[in-house]
Amino acid sequence: MNELAHLSGGNKVALVLGSGGARGYAHIGVIEALEARGFEIVAVSGCSMGAVIGGIYAAGKLPEYRDWVCQLDYLDVLKLVDVTWSPMGAMRASKVMSKLEALVGDILIEDLAIPVTTVATDLVRQREVWFQSGPLLQAIRASMAVPGVITPVHLGEQVLVDGGLLNPLPIMPMVAAHQADFVVAVNVTAHSPLPVTLEELLPQEENAADSRTQKEIDRDQRMGSWIGDVRAATQKLWAGLGANGEGSNGEGEEQEETIEARGKREWSKLDMILESFDITQAALAKYKVAGYPPDVLIEIPKTVCSTYEFYRGRDLIRLGRHLADEALERRMPGIASDATE
Repeated sequence: MNELAHLSGGNKVALVLGSGGARGYAHIGVIEALEARGFEIVAVSGCSMGAVIGGIYAAGKLPEYRDWVCQLDYLDVLKLVDVTWSPMGAMRASKVMSKLEALVGDILIEDLAIPVTTVATDLVRQREVWFQSGPLLQAIRASMAVPGVITPVHLGEQVLVDGGLLNPLPIMPMVAAHQADFVVAVNVTAHSPLPVTLEELLPQEENAADSRTQKEIDRDQRMGSWIGDVRAATQKLWAGLGANGEGSNGEGEEQEETIEARGKREWSKLDMILESFDITQAALAKYKVAGYPPDVLIEIPKTVCSTYEFYRGRDLIRLGRHLADEALERRMPGIASDATE
């Protein structure tokens, strides 16, 4: 499978969507770029956020999902965080899954319009688990359970967590994809020699044409602090759970300080887990690309945003579209898009 297949009339794509948290929104832009050129996506494999986007796309609900994520601001994202601080993970992800259920319903993978493979990791057997049948939402939930951050899925004797632990860019399921002319892989944890921001990668004309209001621009400049709001809310939660009506004897202030310190420790652990997981996924993705080189590789630098910046959907989708355009043009010159930004 290569670009000659397309130039001779083949337009069927097996699409690989990697894990990477919020950067996975770029997958939406990649899909838009492919469809704008008349390519037909005939199979999808995805891990973590790639499983989310791939599953929703195969269910025919990507436009609705796109509209939703483009409207999220940091307060909306904050409301989706359901903190549990369980020993198995800090969050349950039940609010996010409820939204996905409202979008796609109780659908089975085998009933989707195109074949989908989602990848999770079984902690008990220490191996990859490929979901190619069964409930789509269960497969997505297992694939996105970042160890220590989102609680795992227990399925029989299996304890399932994020597939990115072993395979953040699941190319192998697509290598033998039936009827595909070539494989396109999207790595959203790509290493870059120097840190690069999302704004630096977007074309200047797109930035100039951005219709954001000054209020939105000011809001975006404050976005980096949203995790601090989550921390503050969590510390209040600890205070509510730990006070037990005490504090009138002067011990309340000391107790509150203890709870605040505990909250800071918990969030410091969470930040460290996410950053460590990000680094590991970036290294593993490089090995997967080297072992199974895709026909077209689209790389989103992992420095464009943090894993949890889910309020930046609109710009990340545009970035995915832009980088996909560049990659497709390099590999298949002359195959022009029939859509505008």
